[in-house]
Amino acid sequence: MSSDVKNEADKPEEDQSKSATSDLKKEISIEDKLKESEDKLLRSLAEIENQRRRFEKEIRDAFEFGSFNFAKESLAILDNLHRAKEAIKNDETLKNNKDLEKFIENITIIEKDLISIFEKNKIKKINTEKKKFDPNLHQAMSEIENVNVEAGIILQEVQAGYMFGDRLLRPALVSVAKKKASKNNENNEKKEDK
Repeated sequence: MSSDVKNEADKPEEDQSKSATSDLKKEISIEDKLKESEDKLLRSLAEIENQRRRFEKEIRDAFEFGSFNFAKESLAILDNLHRAKEAIKNDETLKNNKDLEKFIENITIIEKDLISIFEKNKIKKINTEKKKFDPNLHQAMSEIENVNVEAGIILQEVQAGYMFGDRLLRPALVSVAKKKASKNNENNEKKEDK
């Protein structure tokens, strides 16, 4: 035993300082590893939270997108009811039928019920009456010369447009006012075309 103690005492001071430095490096590396592990854990938790949010958004979007397609296709029913009503009103042979008004009244009730269902499900008709043309909401089908109205004002709705919440479900098909071209402008346009 005394020889072991002697050997320790006989070691030069240099070896002892190397041993102390080595122990210090081990302690630093353990602390660094702990910080690194903690950092990885925090990053993993953040990634899990982000993934959870992405999944929730995808579920909401899938539900809304499915509803969006259903709503878009359901507009055909409303359009067909409107067309049927107009066709019946304009048919010469049916105009003489005394029960025509009751039939049209029933179609109107069905039409109003469908519109009510749409409104409960965030589907709203785009208002076009005397509005300025907006390419985000409207699709111009024709231009009509009109001196009484400012250019770009919607004069006629060809087909109703609808919004689904904040998203455009279908643009309104419209006729838009344009200024009447002067004869000089028309002649210049004809010359340019040649």
